[in-house]
Amino acid sequence: MPQHAQNTRVCRDCDGFATAAITTGTRHADGSRATLRITCPACKGTGHTAPAALARTGR
Repeated sequence: MPQHAQNTRVCRDCDGFATAAITTGTRHADGSRATLRITCPACKGTGHTAPAALARTGR
């Protein structure tokens, strides 16, 4: 019998990719690139959102 995965809600703002690394264009002394880690403000870096009914009630 097939197993079913849980139906988790993916954030519509980041589409599940909650963290991105953005290069600044500068380099460190060792030659590696300087990057910034940015997280999605809507899901706060989780990649998932709560159902709207739970978000309204504050659960």
